Amino acid sequence: MADFVRTLSREVLNTGPKGAETREWLVANGLGGYASGSVSGAVTRRYHGLLIAALPAPLGRVLMLSQLSDVVIDSDGHRYRLSSRDTGGDPGGGDPAGGEAEEGQTAALQEFRMEAGLPVWRFRAGGAVIEKQVVLPHGQNIVHVTYRVMEAKAPVQLRLRPVLAFRTLESAVDRPLAGAYRITATGQRYEVSAGPDLPVLNMAIEGGDFPMTLDGGIRRDVYYRVEDERGYQSRGSLWTPGYFSGEVGAGQSITFAAATEDWWRLEALPPADVLGFEAERRRRIIQNAHPTLRGGAMAELVLSADSFLFVPAGRVADQMRARAEGDEVRTVIAGYHWFTDWGRDTMIALEGLTLATGRHLEAGWILHTFGHYIRDGLIPNMFPDGKDRGLYHTADATLWFFHALHRYLGVTGDRDTLRLLLPKLREVIDFHRRGTRFGIGVDPRDGLLRQGQEGYQLTWMDAKVDDWVVTPRRGKAVEINALWHNALRLMAGWLREEDGEAAARPLEELADQARASFNARFWCPSAGHLFDVVDGEHGDDIACRPNQIFAVSLDHPVLERERWEPVVETVRKHLLTPVGLRSLAPGCRDYKAKYFGDLRARDAAYHQGTVWGWLIGPYVDAWLKLHPEDKAGGRRLLEGFLPHLDEAGIGTISEIFDAEAPFTPRGCISQAWSVAEVLRCWVKTES
Repeated sequence: MADFVRTLSREVLNTGPKGAETREWLVANGLGGYASGSVSGAVTRRYHGLLIAALPAPLGRVLMLSQLSDVVIDSDGHRYRLSSRDTGGDPGGGDPAGGEAEEGQTAALQEFRMEAGLPVWRFRAGGAVIEKQVVLPHGQNIVHVTYRVMEAKAPVQLRLRPVLAFRTLESAVDRPLAGAYRITATGQRYEVSAGPDLPVLNMAIEGGDFPMTLDGGIRRDVYYRVEDERGYQSRGSLWTPGYFSGEVGAGQSITFAAATEDWWRLEALPPADVLGFEAERRRRIIQNAHPTLRGGAMAELVLSADSFLFVPAGRVADQMRARAEGDEVRTVIAGYHWFTDWGRDTMIALEGLTLATGRHLEAGWILHTFGHYIRDGLIPNMFPDGKDRGLYHTADATLWFFHALHRYLGVTGDRDTLRLLLPKLREVIDFHRRGTRFGIGVDPRDGLLRQGQEGYQLTWMDAKVDDWVVTPRRGKAVEINALWHNALRLMAGWLREEDGEAAARPLEELADQARASFNARFWCPSAGHLFDVVDGEHGDDIACRPNQIFAVSLDHPVLERERWEPVVETVRKHLLTPVGLRSLAPGCRDYKAKYFGDLRARDAAYHQGTVWGWLIGPYVDAWLKLHPEDKAGGRRLLEGFLPHLDEAGIGTISEIFDAEAPFTPRGCISQAWSVAEVLRCWVKTES
């Protein structure tokens, strides 16, 4: 897998505020669970851990193993810590890793690399060189942490201290699920339990004689720097049962394994086979992708795309229903670390995550999964973690469903899926015409789609703090009506193909009405661009936002051709950055240049200038409609993301960025639609 390695040198890792502690890695397990942390080893977020297990509702994703405190003792008795104990600026000196409280210097981190998307550290500890690697077997709540002694004059002693606190992913760091832990041992098997309603954490060392010394207890005052910066509880307690200890010589390796799975699963394969099989799985993922995505940075993003596709382990009934129908359940994690699966994000990301990467079967399963959940003409906005039922407060996710299905059919020609979903899509159109939940419905006077209900945020600009909806956009939003027109045209085409012209005609007439009204109402001559919302609570909103680009970019543009160029030029001039589009133009009243601070401050900036990476996709689409021969120009619009793969989440793309240089990455370190749109457009701009 040497072709798919991203290496960070010692010089990069030791560079100021963008060093090892602010860079993060992540490995997913295909169930919604994952392992993730800072490159330095410091646990700076509540979401960091070596095993976040995906468990059936009502638990959802649960942090089981926070970290391994790992110490090397050489033949002269010198001690070297592998995981950082940097306090991250904590004036109280708390230990972010919950690490071993013993003297010793920090080993020199010589190199960090993502090898086919799997993290590997290389340390120098005195005269010894040691590599550490994390692997999650796909489809299992298991983690392997392997230590290889690459160089050593004499065997070194390794001490590995598991540090844990059973806690749901979204819980505050001071609120573990258990008040007391119990460890039991049977031979070399160790089990940590915390009550009948929680899973058992099984632990073992493979590859050497590593008995455990029990000296454990609560380790207090652990400090989570990023949680503090984000305005959340930042001090909590972790628990350790003790430490494993043994010797490893040059050329030898040992693996710490932990799991919520049964012992027979944990011990089914030796660690070398687990790594080999996972490496082969990742090689096949890359080889199945579009040819232009099989090397370099794009291959890394193909592997990142894999991390978002998952079987929702928590929704057992959903899996049983699908399998009873001869189907499979697949869905998309919207972003790591805190998102679950969101309907809007899934439909926007589907093409890049699955069609560009050759995973057509899974694309169909995703469409079937969300089709099953259509209620009152809507697909779910999102599924809360640990819940079986979705929430439906969205005006655009269902309209994106039409777009995703169209792109899927264009690649696969799967008429069976179309015929399966067509009755549900008829229902969607009917509900939108006569009105459905949250004030979503067509205004019969002009055929435009309006939406809005007090206390709800229904468009993708969906920030809300308590009862404050930051950008409510109630009324007739520009992208909602571009999507509505697109959906009507697509539906008319499918009905024409399946049932004939008479079936299609009423929808074509609705689309004609919506298009005429859109062009009459949304163009603002004084601004030279489109209104963001018309017939809103306070009239028409002239704010310059990226939502207008969809009037050009979609497969059936609602905007008249002669107005494409001024819209695209407005977006280019005021909103375009190297890493996506600003959500509001500089100079507008509510513009915020930076996204930082506590939850209220961040959400106030979330859609008020903050750059969104995924929006580069529709901008590239619109650009190529105006300049169809300039694929090289379209490709250049994507190249600003390439340096970003070395910062924030290594080998992936963040959710958002500050609105002005240096465009600091913010939000989730790895976002599905950011990755998907770059992959999709990379294919689209191939010369």
